[in-house]
Amino acid sequence: MKAHNEKIRWGIVGLGKIAGKFAADLALDKDAELVAVASTSLIRAQEFAELHHAKIAFGSYEELFACPEVDVVYVANVHSQHANTSISAMQHGKHVLCEKPAGINAGEVQEMINVSRNQGVFFMEALWSRFNPSIRKVKNLIDEGVLGTLRYVHADFCFYALDRDENGRLLNPALGGGSLLDIGIYPVFLAYLLLGLPDEMDARARFFHTGAEVQTSMLFTYPKAQAILHSSLANNAKMEARITGENGEIYIDPRWHEASGFTLIQNGEEKREHLPVTGKGYFHEIGEVHQCIRRGVLESELWSHYDSLQLIRLLDQVRERCEIHFPSVD
Repeated sequence: MKAHNEKIRWGIVGLGKIAGKFAADLALDKDAELVAVASTSLIRAQEFAELHHAKIAFGSYEELFACPEVDVVYVANVHSQHANTSISAMQHGKHVLCEKPAGINAGEVQEMINVSRNQGVFFMEALWSRFNPSIRKVKNLIDEGVLGTLRYVHADFCFYALDRDENGRLLNPALGGGSLLDIGIYPVFLAYLLLGLPDEMDARARFFHTGAEVQTSMLFTYPKAQAILHSSLANNAKMEARITGENGEIYIDPRWHEASGFTLIQNGEEKREHLPVTGKGYFHEIGEVHQCIRRGVLESELWSHYDSLQLIRLLDQVRERCEIHFPSVD
């Protein structure tokens, strides 16, 4: 367990765009120190280290995992490598924050959880929206019964990406590409967070010529509610989430997964809540990791191992219904 006067020392592996945004937010936390970064390209690692003021650059992940100066590793490489990378880090005794999805399927996520518990290290899926101040407040209001019985959730996540590199992470099924695991995970997460596991679900998908799924619509049915969810790499959208109950409704600002506020509507009156994020929004999940490591716990109460496992099981069900396949695991 770290002493409270010691900074928590981070390493980052997989140095793409998201890792850059994460590193920028890490610099905003006075409790954090970016010690090391690693890529399969040493030059890329050196450039990233210079840009984000990391002390050490490595040309392999294994070197970073063996570095005694690193307490916790942020894993941000492609989906198909999340599980193996995270497991290797944990087997070296490192705490891990793994970018979503934690794994390609429930089997991978279960193995990651097992390693976390066996090694006695903290592990969390980096589902940053769970720690967004607006989403946390919305969840609390709903738990308090402000909307009464929930009846309907609508959420989507869309952006146009059919012009991207066909061998890149979005359009290549071998890398876990497609809309579902990259962005569809967010609407599914919101339905799960607010309504739990559905009694029934249906889904339909469309595919790109590479074999990647690029558009999926989902209907989750609950005893008293429905959730209509959508993800797409084939079009843009406003991306406003709507949550409706018997006593009112909430609109989470676009883009809802990184919102800075929401509107509560009851009896024809609108109440605006402004809750700005710090940095790009990764700052809030970083703070949660720090608190958990300081407390010596292996998982977050806000986004637990169980939650990650239930979420990926839902995504597995959607994949099965839509016949979405990933060559690396199927």
